[in-house]
Amino acid sequence: MVSVYDVPGTELIKETAKELKENKSIQEPGYINYVKTGAHRERAPQQEGWYYNRMASILRRIFLDGPVGTESLRTYYGGRKNRGRKPHRHVKASGKIIRDCLQALEKEGLVKKDKKGRVVTSKGIALLNKNAKKALEDLKEHPKQKKRVLTLAKEKTASPDAGKKKAKRKEKNEPRRDKGKKNK
Repeated sequence: MVSVYDVPGTELIKETAKELKENKSIQEPGYINYVKTGAHRERAPQQEGWYYNRMASILRRIFLDGPVGTESLRTYYGGRKNRGRKPHRHVKASGKIIRDCLQALEKEGLVKKDKKGRVVTSKGIALLNKNAKKALEDLKEHPKQKKRVLTLAKEKTASPDAGKKKAKRKEKNEPRRDKGKKNK
């Protein structure tokens, strides 16, 4: 069975965004065309349907990181702010967009509130796994992506000795030998 971990994140987000966009009950808020995604951006997103991509990305992020709150998502989607001559600083993303995405996902039953934050429901996990399967099939069809799919399959079926060899190297913990001239 294919899961979220078996597919590249961008492909999974594309498939999930398509499905969320087709859902008639999820609609973009009216301010979406005029708002930036954070103070670190210079312009509003130009990509068509970026709101659904962000929503799909948030759903995937909640699945991967467990109980997540708005603040940790703001930090994740934030970025470097160019402050002119001063050094760059990290700035959090817009909280309103993230809250609206979370509320829409809750309304659909894909995410629910927990004591520690929001978690993905079984319906949300099923949606992500179904879209992961679709994304993997799409990757197999494209000749350019064949190489990436093959490497993913190899990693999945890696030899069981690979982990043991790494552990042995760590067990030895030998000091590093200097290559080259010795100091006298």
